Amino acid sequence: MSDFEQRSAEKEARSTTPGRPWTPRQEPHQDALRRYLTAVAAAASARSAEEPEPAAGREKPEPPAAAAPEPPAREPAGLRVRDVMQVPAASVPGDMPFLDVAHALAREQVSAVPVVDADDHVIGVVSESDLLAKAAVMAEPRRHGPVGRLWQHRLYDKSHGDTAATLMTFPPVTVHPAERVADAAWTAAHARLKRLPVTDHRGRLVGVVSRSELLRALIRDDTEIQTEVESLAAQHLLVPHSVQVAVENGVVTMTGRLDRALVPALLAAVRDIDDVVAVVDEIEAA
Repeated sequence: MSDFEQRSAEKEARSTTPGRPWTPRQEPHQDALRRYLTAVAAAASARSAEEPEPAAGREKPEPPAAAAPEPPAREPAGLRVRDVMQVPAASVPGDMPFLDVAHALAREQVSAVPVVDADDHVIGVVSESDLLAKAAVMAEPRRHGPVGRLWQHRLYDKSHGDTAATLMTFPPVTVHPAERVADAAWTAAHARLKRLPVTDHRGRLVGVVSRSELLRALIRDDTEIQTEVESLAAQHLLVPHSVQVAVENGVVTMTGRLDRALVPALLAAVRDIDDVVAVVDEIEAA
């Protein structure tokens, strides 16, 4: 992650921090959000490490013609956008009138839809904010004062349009079906978008993925983590039931009686499991 992206992420985290303490009912959401941001940041760091910047005065080297296949990744890092996207995806044509676009958003119960051309290529995205700006101009055509005229000049000009193509935001931010879920989550977070159109290599719409779907894919349920920890314990121990496992918000608590010589390797293996936030060792010596 670059210094600029790091500062942007810190600014975003500060802006989303509530002005008052989290209530007990909100704490699980806070923990899930922290785990989500950690996963996204890890994906961004890994991508930066895999793609080093070229030296000054040199062009970025081309990838080899026949690269060796990557080893299979562990879930959820191995999940791809195609595994979590919605199909089919709702869309509107570029010549759809303003009121029909508003009805389409209400009918689909979404906050934004891709705008496509006659060949189903995604040319932009029209959202509730675009329609609100249009509705505001219809209600009050003239904006008062120099600040009102200059503030978000592009949005003000765009709001005079009457069709999806003239109201939409472009160029669109899209992802590919084969893209990693973690990378798509970073794209959504960086662009501050709730929904991302999914396009094929020709830019044609094939689906849509939301932030909530990316979040669920990145953060596994505690029950799933517990199942994996218990399976791992069965591989490490001759008597798997000698250790009991409990998981809450990604924190694994291990209790029971066991030869202390076996504990360090077991705990290290558990810490390496995806989405494990911490491991609490309450194992007694046998």
